[in-house]
Amino acid sequence: MRDAGASPAGNRKAGRWPRPCGWRTALLGSVALLSVVAPASRGVTQPAGGASAQPIAATPPATPPVQPAATPPAPGAAAPQQDGNNAPVTFTAESVEYDRERNLVTASGAVEAWQNERILRADRFTFDRNTGIATAEGHVQLLQPDGQVLFADRAELTGDLRDGVLDGLSARLAQNGRLVANGARRTGGSLLDLSRVLYSSCDLCAEDPTAPPLWELRARYATHDQEEKRLRYRDASLLLGGVPVLYTPYLSHPDPSAPRASGFLTPTLGTSSFLGGFVQTPYYWAIDPSQDLILSPTLSTKQDPGLGWAYRRRFNAGEISATGSFGQRDGAKDEEGWGAHIFSRGQFALDEHWRTGFNFNRASSEAYLRAWRYPSQRTLSSDIYAEGFWGAEGYARIDARGYQGLSEVDDTGQIPLVLPNLYSDYWWGRDRLGGYFTMDASAFALSRSEGTDTRRLASRLRYELPHVDRWGEIWTVRMQADGMGYWADDLDLAPNYASQGSVEDARGNVRLGLDWRLPMLRSAGEYGSQLIEPRVQVVTGPSMGRQTLIPNEDSLEFEFTDANLFELNRFPGRDRQEGGTRVDAALRGAWFFPNGGQLEGLVGRSYRASREEVFEEGSGLEDKASDWVGRVRLSPVPWLDLTARTRLDKDGLTPRLVETQGRVSFGRASVSASYLYTVPSAALTTQQERREVSGSVSGQVTRYWRAGAFGRYDLELNRAVAAGVSLTYEDECLIFDTRFARTYADPTSTSSYYTSDTVLLFRLSFKTVGDFGFRAI
Repeated sequence: MRDAGASPAGNRKAGRWPRPCGWRTALLGSVALLSVVAPASRGVTQPAGGASAQPIAATPPATPPVQPAATPPAPGAAAPQQDGNNAPVTFTAESVEYDRERNLVTASGAVEAWQNERILRADRFTFDRNTGIATAEGHVQLLQPDGQVLFADRAELTGDLRDGVLDGLSARLAQNGRLVANGARRTGGSLLDLSRVLYSSCDLCAEDPTAPPLWELRARYATHDQEEKRLRYRDASLLLGGVPVLYTPYLSHPDPSAPRASGFLTPTLGTSSFLGGFVQTPYYWAIDPSQDLILSPTLSTKQDPGLGWAYRRRFNAGEISATGSFGQRDGAKDEEGWGAHIFSRGQFALDEHWRTGFNFNRASSEAYLRAWRYPSQRTLSSDIYAEGFWGAEGYARIDARGYQGLSEVDDTGQIPLVLPNLYSDYWWGRDRLGGYFTMDASAFALSRSEGTDTRRLASRLRYELPHVDRWGEIWTVRMQADGMGYWADDLDLAPNYASQGSVEDARGNVRLGLDWRLPMLRSAGEYGSQLIEPRVQVVTGPSMGRQTLIPNEDSLEFEFTDANLFELNRFPGRDRQEGGTRVDAALRGAWFFPNGGQLEGLVGRSYRASREEVFEEGSGLEDKASDWVGRVRLSPVPWLDLTARTRLDKDGLTPRLVETQGRVSFGRASVSASYLYTVPSAALTTQQERREVSGSVSGQVTRYWRAGAFGRYDLELNRAVAAGVSLTYEDECLIFDTRFARTYADPTSTSSYYTSDTVLLFRLSFKTVGDFGFRAI
């Protein structure tokens, strides 16, 4: 064979680069028990595999094909096209002989022939014009337009060079694939039949290039179908380190250049308390270039068969995607009968301004999703919408929304249906004074079967005018005006529980603010620069009162932090309006380092002229003087980033909120950690104290090995929330991945504490061919 670099096993003298192999014994020993036949095909997300050989064709010239020396086009480069395979073959050589009696043309010495983007190189090239047979001998190379290369000791090509026989074939394919065969025959310009075949995508060992690759496929016969982009083997064996571990009479996989192909995907084996032992065998169907479907039947020892599916389709103006399942619920907690779920979305462009779309998500129950190991959430939302964009200035949207609560404590009668929901806004840009003016309008109708029904019209005008005086002080005038109209029924039911059943009301609120900042910056020489910035804002407006007879739909949860300290209305929505007069004050300091790093911090609080009863106890704003809020960020170098936020009680500085995050990177390793502490508050729906820590570590241990671990622990309840570890080996041809993860759950309606999900996953992936995984649950 003429090019050992293309050979996975034949001649071991070359590879893309040699690599160490001392670790091979340990790795092969750990994965040998997991080795099974690779899937017959793969989906669009899996790596391709297999050989590729394009037809080589030419029309024999009437005279010896000697052309002036020219530079042949590189594979994949643009070249003049002349009727595809019927274009003449042009070649150069050191010498050319023409035997008129035998009608034989012989070229020798660095022969290089090309037709369009296909290139043939050999030591000697002979063309018999009587029989139409072309023979290439010595270091034969066939370079294809897609970059794949075929090597042979000798090749006989007939007719238009589309068919022929090659001896001592080796090939370098896409994605580092290498193919070796004793002989090959091409028929029809698209079928390549091979005998005594070896295939692998592994580089050779640096210490011993004659050693077998990490893995290889060996077959008595193989066929490469270029039209279908597929390799098919007969009497095939999988070898790890040269040791046969699996035999199959038939094996098929796409060649490495195929983007996707129909067939079975990676099987998953596992066990769970609900399913018992199970096997899942996904099948990928490439319906056409614009759509595909994955069907995933699950067979188990305890339940009837279940079916999962995933569908995707692209259109000229949009796309849709959906996943779903159908399976038995008997045996899950408080479940019986059959269940199903669907998670779907779609989006389509209507014209240059408008687009429409939908999100539809439904499930039989949270227990069903957990039992069949599908992603579960506490609430599923669905909507259908149309929205328009007019540059950066204008936006409009109309939609309808529905929700499904999956928690076992959810009251479905209190879950709202929103139909319709309208919103639009417009920004007029900067005016002559340098100010900015925006306006928005909204309307919605919300209904519940066992709760408050609300209809609301709302609009907001906002104006902001910044100014910098000659002393460097930054003055900003802010104005915000809100107008709302409400129609509500059953206000005395959830979630408002007011003292009155029906309400029809209109109200408005105007907030005026004057914001002053004085950034004082000084040089710290070679250590960068330092900043001290005091900030004071005065906000005034009418007192809004308790607002208990106003339906509350968008401001049910509120948390006072440094992020909303200077907001004119610190509630997240419009249904609750802050009123009265207040003064906000904060001091910000920063140290900016020459390398781009910084140390930055802020501390501040708010003072109001009168109490605002709209703020709940524990919110931090229920009294005239607010709690203290602050943040600190330390990022002196790119590999260190620490951030902390807090809210402290105004009297004893007792922590009410502490949130910290940190990340440290050490070249190929990184460590992150976080801490969260909150106290119960009527302003939040979670009425319990939370105190938990979490952390993770990951790193590239060696060139091929990486490891990681994560954990989350509830300090208040003194128990774990989640934990996991991972260990991965990956080189140019193999992935061996081991993962263990465990999560816990605590239902609100019970006091039981149980392991909700445990996963042990082993995945062995042969790049360009397929992979195999085992999961214990």
